[in-house]
Amino acid sequence: MAHTEHKQSFLSKYVFSTDHKTIGAQYTITGLFMAALGGFLAYVFRYNLAFPGENIPIFGQLAANQYNTFVTCHGMIMVFWVAMPILLAGFGNFLIPLMIGTDDMAFPKLNMLSYWTFLISAIVLVASFFVPTGAFGGAWTMYPPLSVNGYVDPNPSFFKALFYGSSLMILAVALEFTSILMGGINFVVTTINRRAPGMTPWRIPLAVWFINIATVIFMFSVGPLVAGAFMLLFDITLGTGFYDPARGGDPILFQHLFWFFGHPEVYVLLLPSLGVLGEIIPVFSRKPLFGYKKIIYLALLSAVLSVVVWAHHQFIAGIDPRMATFFSIGTILISIPFAGIFLAFMATLWGGKIKITLPMAWALGFIGLFLIGGLTGLFLGSNAFDIYAHDTYFVVAHFHYTLFPDIFFGFFAAFYFWFPKFTGKELKKGLGYLHFWLTFIFFNSTFFLLFFNGLGGQHRRINNYDLFSNINIEPYITFEKIATISAICLILSQTLFIYNFIVSWRAGKKAEKNPWQANTLEWVADSPPPHGNFETVPTVYHGAYEYSLPNMEADFLPQNVQAE
Repeated sequence: MAHTEHKQSFLSKYVFSTDHKTIGAQYTITGLFMAALGGFLAYVFRYNLAFPGENIPIFGQLAANQYNTFVTCHGMIMVFWVAMPILLAGFGNFLIPLMIGTDDMAFPKLNMLSYWTFLISAIVLVASFFVPTGAFGGAWTMYPPLSVNGYVDPNPSFFKALFYGSSLMILAVALEFTSILMGGINFVVTTINRRAPGMTPWRIPLAVWFINIATVIFMFSVGPLVAGAFMLLFDITLGTGFYDPARGGDPILFQHLFWFFGHPEVYVLLLPSLGVLGEIIPVFSRKPLFGYKKIIYLALLSAVLSVVVWAHHQFIAGIDPRMATFFSIGTILISIPFAGIFLAFMATLWGGKIKITLPMAWALGFIGLFLIGGLTGLFLGSNAFDIYAHDTYFVVAHFHYTLFPDIFFGFFAAFYFWFPKFTGKELKKGLGYLHFWLTFIFFNSTFFLLFFNGLGGQHRRINNYDLFSNINIEPYITFEKIATISAICLILSQTLFIYNFIVSWRAGKKAEKNPWQANTLEWVADSPPPHGNFETVPTVYHGAYEYSLPNMEADFLPQNVQAE
């Protein structure tokens, strides 16, 4: 009887799929759509800042409450609906099974459910734009009382309050966190239980280690924010007073609950991108990664420290100066493990046969820009300086120098690196380099000047400085205009990436099986490497790879295969 292959329908193969690669693509594509929405919101309110009161092309006039809504949703979208689905869920689904040698996640149906929960959360978030109140205030941190009392009706019914913008936003965040928790369970269980024979913990690729560490940080830190968000929802819908001083509540409580998660969240986003750098830099330095085990120990140390420094976001919230000193010291201490990781990357570059390619350009750009963000973070970690700079454009510039390289440079480095392996096609190099340089130049011209506006005292979250007769906007407006024009150019330059992706996928040049001539094996190789270690493609011996490394362990090969 002839064997007939079962054909999957379009819906089962691409929509309701349990395949980890398809789900990784779904997360990534959805995240990119949300990035386009977040970029449009940024264009609108940034144009309003540079040219207050003028008509905004494609949009029109921006009212004050719309400005608050756009700033709030821009931050929420970029952190929770762009960075997390792309860097954590997207990278995790793509890389973990392939890198540890398994066919799929431990729980494929749970994996599918995690994506559809995420998609519903994105729909609910977008719906918050269209309700009468909108996501009124509090920015992406949802601070009360702005997120509770910014409405016309002081005593709404429960049903009406349930459909306020802030209520829908809290619901969207709850769904998104549920999605990431389901995916995180899959990542950790798959990595522990479904590794290929011989894939011991100290042979797991750095990207897989870092994605799992980020997942564990998320799981351990998200609880307080979930509790705080439900208390906020009760204040909005049921009229409770958890954060209302008039009824015995305390708005500072929400700040503690938020930042206990919010600061570790920075490392949840950073670690997957650092894992990508740990895979790219050795390949194009033509030498093994320097200090593989030490990097993992440093990442684990940073995970522990990340949950004890949250209150450096609250130096002006009236905390005891002695506690402020403790959190200042903790902020400086947490910079040490990350400094060690970046020094390990630089040591990998040192003495290597460096080859500048598109992935390497994005990786090096990531390092340069993130170091600016990290160094300015040390300034803000000092409670004396932060009291002056808090809520100024210095903070805006700092966290964009931290998150933009993390989210976009990390993603583009991974995309240009693995695109040939995922699609079998090559990207157009000329367009890729043009995309890199335009992104690098326009990002810096958008945000670097804002450091000076912040040092000059320009406060963020003010949509029209003309309302304040005692503020002279002239010292700030020139840099604001340069930043706005650069931001528009930065957004438009991403069309090169979209065009390159579509054209190369449909009609690109066929890629080689080993497009980067990579042979890293950093977890079993000596450093510096043996002569010619990266110049020779490994030979195949009875289905197992044989490598000429001096400290090769016998159990790396399957038990029924012996190296010559």
